[in-house]
Amino acid sequence: MNRVLFLIPTLDRSGSEKQLSLLAAGLPRNEFDIRVVCLTRGGSYEKELQRAGIPVDILHKRMKLDPIVLWRLRQVISEFKPHIIHTWLTAANSYGRLVGCWMKIPVTIATERCVDRWKSPWHFPVDRWLSKKTDRLVVNSQGVAKFYRDHGVSGDRIQVIVNGIDPIKSQKYDRKRIREQIQLPEDACVIGYVGRLATQKRIRDLIWAADILKLVLPKVYLLIVGDGPQRHQLRQFARDCQILDRVKFFGHCEEVESLYSAMDVFWLGSEYEGMPNSVMEAMASGLPVVATNVPGVNELVIEGKTGYLIPVGDRAEMAHKTFRLFENPALAQQFGNSGRLRMEQFFSTQDMIESHVSLYRELLASHAEKCEGVVQ
Repeated sequence: MNRVLFLIPTLDRSGSEKQLSLLAAGLPRNEFDIRVVCLTRGGSYEKELQRAGIPVDILHKRMKLDPIVLWRLRQVISEFKPHIIHTWLTAANSYGRLVGCWMKIPVTIATERCVDRWKSPWHFPVDRWLSKKTDRLVVNSQGVAKFYRDHGVSGDRIQVIVNGIDPIKSQKYDRKRIREQIQLPEDACVIGYVGRLATQKRIRDLIWAADILKLVLPKVYLLIVGDGPQRHQLRQFARDCQILDRVKFFGHCEEVESLYSAMDVFWLGSEYEGMPNSVMEAMASGLPVVATNVPGVNELVIEGKTGYLIPVGDRAEMAHKTFRLFENPALAQQFGNSGRLRMEQFFSTQDMIESHVSLYRELLASHAEKCEGVVQ
């Protein structure tokens, strides 16, 4: 039995955490023994993993470089004796690869999920140094792969495995009833955003575009689903724009699929992404998408077939393309159907899991001698 230890900062309800949970729960149990370790805290996906019979350890990291957490991680590894350590996101990639190298774990895999423009110049020498101690850097889009190649990570170590998504049966929700529950008119023109309320998401652009649309679509509403550091500032911005009555903030929502069923169009205004789960969910729900033309997003949305791609910050163009969809319901439905089919054909959860299984088998075979040295 091959033992795989996943390391991630948290299990909050976010894109990377969702992909890890889908992968961990879907790996064949007759071949892999799985354990998940969180550096800082658990979260929404912790219970899902535990229900799937996967142990979860929380290390309670309190500072950027926490020596106590390094010691706790070493203890977990000493007990579990993994053949593979698979780390997710920057903090876990750093901690996991350092300890993995120190303890001579046979196979080390790191995962990056975004075009990380927030990183400062000192991050990239560290990334390059750590990449030399990594058997494979898994990324979720060609855009992320290019970003890390451009910053000096060897392309031979990078492998693209796109996100996976299960089919979403939006028809199981009563659209009329959902709209009544969230106090929307039955004939409202409803646009949605799902994700973190953070600076790079440029949600002010969405609010501004909704304000423009209100001039030609008097019953337009914008649903903002998610939470983050900008929540209070965004509410104040909507109030200042005198559109707060048309912008609904929902915070985190466990039943987000029901809200997709209440939407007509999905928006994303980010200035950078990796491969956004929210766009995939919207497309799987049959929604046309109007989003910024940035790496990762433009690998999901096909211009003029599943939605529209616009320049970052172009609120007027976002409003214009969205108005076109409301003016032509047949076109909006065509885009939505094409998007759903695209998710089913090219972005299934099972394909994502099988790609990881193939990678694990390849690396385990290439490090067979080291694996034999791991005490059973």
